[in-house]
Amino acid sequence: MNYDPSINIVDLILRKRDSGTLTRNEIASFVYGYTIGDIPDYQAAAFLMAAFLQGMNEEEMLSLTDAMLNSGRVLDLSDIPGRKVDKHSTGGVGDKVSIPLAPIVAACGVPVPMISGRGLGHTGGTLDKLESILGFSTALSIEQYRRQLADIGLVMIGQTDDIAPADRKLYALRDVTATVEFVPFIAASILSKKLAEGIDALVLDVKYGSGAFMQEESRARFLAETLVRVSEHFGKPTVALLTDMDQPLGQAVGNWPEIVESIELLKGKGPTDLKEVTMALAAEMIVAGERAGTIEEAFEAAQAVIDSGMALDRFKQMVAAQGGDVALIDEPGRRTETALTAEIRVPSGVPGVIERIDALEVGRAMITLGAGRMQKEDDVDPLAGCFLHKRQGDEVREGDVLATVYASSDDRLSAAVDALTEAWAFTETVKAPSPRIRDRYVDRSWSG
Repeated sequence: MNYDPSINIVDLILRKRDSGTLTRNEIASFVYGYTIGDIPDYQAAAFLMAAFLQGMNEEEMLSLTDAMLNSGRVLDLSDIPGRKVDKHSTGGVGDKVSIPLAPIVAACGVPVPMISGRGLGHTGGTLDKLESILGFSTALSIEQYRRQLADIGLVMIGQTDDIAPADRKLYALRDVTATVEFVPFIAASILSKKLAEGIDALVLDVKYGSGAFMQEESRARFLAETLVRVSEHFGKPTVALLTDMDQPLGQAVGNWPEIVESIELLKGKGPTDLKEVTMALAAEMIVAGERAGTIEEAFEAAQAVIDSGMALDRFKQMVAAQGGDVALIDEPGRRTETALTAEIRVPSGVPGVIERIDALEVGRAMITLGAGRMQKEDDVDPLAGCFLHKRQGDEVREGDVLATVYASSDDRLSAAVDALTEAWAFTETVKAPSPRIRDRYVDRSWSG
């Protein structure tokens, strides 16, 4: 990384504040200077806000991504056979797709090196879900990461100290300075980590709706286009799917509840919307990994490894390799024997069809329950969550069970039930749920 300690950070802040542009070397010097501690938080915060308010052009965004990518170690996995492919989701309520997706793709012969994150706010995190498996460690060294990928073709860990360290510092600062929702920052943050993994290709799941980070479809489309463009600038073939997260994805929300639902999908069961998204992303990854020539062939390959049990076996191999209790995968009910439970039922005097389950309200209820966090240092309750027995479009009668709620604390359980009850809306007209996959962006165009 080009680092010039003689560059005056105040001059950079002034120029960006006044709508000026910065050179590649100036942006690299800011990123590296902040990463090593030469630039204090208050000046970095001023820089972030100036860029947030005045914008960044394409070259500045590419320079920022490059500087963050090269702030730490960029892995070379070329000695491991096969095209390495990863997936990134922008997150949403009930989005546990990575957990069944990775073993499905790996069972089809595509190595999957996945570095994931934790939940914050109303959206959950893959690491929190995996760590609800007793003993499962997401804190592997790079050497362990490489060895496991070579041995079983699958590894799922958290960001290490030497992978894009600039992102860890800058994201924490963005989170407390109201500069998170800025597409150049989002693109640089996501891709600096993904490009450092050693992948050959990338598949993106960009979500919109009340349960997603970006609630407006137009903004999600713009983000998808930007992510694909930047990723391909760095030589990584990339495709993006646009998915609807206005309703919770699947029926389980929480950490261990979502692991249980992921296991069900790997057994060929589970809710149709979760399978729709998982299989669509799996097909894209299998084609990107050159283990199928068409999306249709890739779908068949993914279904075959589910039907044969190979995908579930691969998941068990990963759990065992990362220290998890494999017996729980065979008997997941043992994990929730100590959980407190409550039920939400259809109230009297409401119409008989579920019109909507507000994903944002469900996500907020999960925070109350202890399944999510509002601050990065917050602990999460691995057992906390809910199972939605009734979903959008279902006909219901007074007294029917809408959801079962799980927690480890009576106080949290009672508060979460009150909050979760507000998520349900009813109508008199039956309407089939819309497909989750709304569009596909590849070769710089939407397929429609």
